[in-house]
Amino acid sequence: MKFARSMTLPTLLAGALTLSGTTQAQTLVGFSDPKLPFTVSLPKGWLGADFKDGTSGVSLVSAKAPPATLMRLLFVDKAGGKPTPEGEFKKFEAGIKGTGAAVKQTASRTLKVGALSGVERSYTLTHPKGQLKMRVWYGVGAKNLYSFQLTDTPARFASASGTFDKVLASVKFK
Repeated sequence: MKFARSMTLPTLLAGALTLSGTTQAQTLVGFSDPKLPFTVSLPKGWLGADFKDGTSGVSLVSAKAPPATLMRLLFVDKAGGKPTPEGEFKKFEAGIKGTGAAVKQTASRTLKVGALSGVERSYTLTHPKGQLKMRVWYGVGAKNLYSFQLTDTPARFASASGTFDKVLASVKFK
């Protein structure tokens, strides 16, 4: 599985620093795609983003111009592997550090998304252009490994987290 590698700092920066928008109270609209192993409600008016990083799932941003909130709901087939959230977080953190950015975990909790229990961690990333805050949730289903992520500037992170909570509460695995 090459999941953690696809979520490196350049991808995060591309979404969170090169796009703009606010994360005010959001109306959510249902979203379903036969290629996805889940349905979800997403913020109305947000834009789909293709980072051409080989991931499967949904990536979206709050606006077209810098800086923007970035949300990613990704999955990868376990392909017979036995991934764990802890192992995925180690790879994720190593990938961030490998870019030269500093990563600091600020919280960790068990979180149920849909019918799937997983682990969510919050982070502060420090890089030459400033700081980002993130929430990353890993869950392991019968067939897939899931990574649901939120990235934003520190100033907007609390508001963005409220929207992310609503999105996570809407997830239904197929």
